[in-house]
Amino acid sequence: MATTALITGITGQDGSYLTEFLLQRGYEVHGIVRRSSTLERSRLSHLYTDESVYNRRLFLHYADLMDPTTIRRIVRRVQPQEFYHLAGQSHVGLSFEIPESTADLTAMATLRILEILRDQPDPPRFLYAGSREIFGTAAASPQDETTPVNPNSPYGCAQAFAVQMTRIYREAHGFFCCNAICYNHESPRRAENFVTRKVTLSAARIRAGLQQTLHLGDLDAARDWGYAGDYVDAMWRMLQQDQADDYVLATGELHTIRDLLDIAFERVGLDWSQHVVTDPKFRRPADACAPVGNADRARRVLGWKPTRSFRSLIHMMVDADMERVSAS
Repeated sequence: MATTALITGITGQDGSYLTEFLLQRGYEVHGIVRRSSTLERSRLSHLYTDESVYNRRLFLHYADLMDPTTIRRIVRRVQPQEFYHLAGQSHVGLSFEIPESTADLTAMATLRILEILRDQPDPPRFLYAGSREIFGTAAASPQDETTPVNPNSPYGCAQAFAVQMTRIYREAHGFFCCNAICYNHESPRRAENFVTRKVTLSAARIRAGLQQTLHLGDLDAARDWGYAGDYVDAMWRMLQQDQADDYVLATGELHTIRDLLDIAFERVGLDWSQHVVTDPKFRRPADACAPVGNADRARRVLGWKPTRSFRSLIHMMVDADMERVSAS
C-alpha cells in the first residue's frame, strides 16, 4: 500500500515541490486548496492536467484554514499517515499591515489542525513548516534549535505560537510532531512579492525593455537563502525518523540584497545601479538581525545538506523568468 500524505498549502512554492517529491516516491498525495474565483494553480498545472496522476495518485480537496469542520472531514476520509502543514500567511512585511489575519491563518489554524489530529484514533505524523522569524532579533548568531525565541514581527510571533504548540502536542500528547524551522528558501516558483523573485523578474523585464526601474528598500539587508527543493527533502526526512524532533533548515551563509542584485543583473548583462531606486516604503518597521542558521542537527541526524549554491539558485530563477518574459 502506498503511503498517504495530506498537504496544506499544496498550491504554494513548497507544496508543489513536496508534491512532486512524494509522487516520485510512490505516495498517494492529497492537498487542501481554497475555493476561489479562478482555477489557476500554475505551480501544480503540470500535475493536475496529467490524467495518469490527477485523481489517481494526486487528489485536491476544497477547504479553508478557518474551516475546521471541513478539514476534520477531509482528515477522516483520507486517513493520512503523514500530514504536512505548509499553509499560512507567509509574507513578513505584509504581517505588519494584517496582523490579525496573520495570527488567525498561521497561529490559530495550526492549533485547530493539531486538535483535529488529536481526535483521530491513529494520528498521522505531523510536520509544521515554521520560520526563522521566530528568532527575530536573535541572541546569538548563527541560530540553531536551542536559540531563544524572540520574534520582532506579527508573522514571527504567530510562527512562534505555532512552533511552540507543535512542541507541546509532541511532549504532552505523545504525537509524532516536528517543526521545520526554515530559513529563506527560494525558487522560480516563488511569488513575485518576495524580494528574490522581484529582483529576478525585474532583471528579466528590464533586459527585455518592459520596465526601466526597480524599487527596493534596504540594500544591505542580509538573508540566509536556500533552494526550496532542498528544504522539502529535509521535511520528508524529518517524518521518516524513529523519533520526532525540531530541525533548523539553512545554508549557513548570509547574502545581502546587493549580492542578489549583482548576480541577477550580471546574468542578463546589465548594471543594476543604473536601474535600482531605493524607496523607504519598502523598509520594514523592524527587521531580523543577522538571520543565519546552523543546520548541523539536520546534517547529522537527517543526512541532509543543501545542493545548490546561492549563485546557481539566482541563475536558475533569472533564467526561468527570462523564459517567461520571452513567452509572454
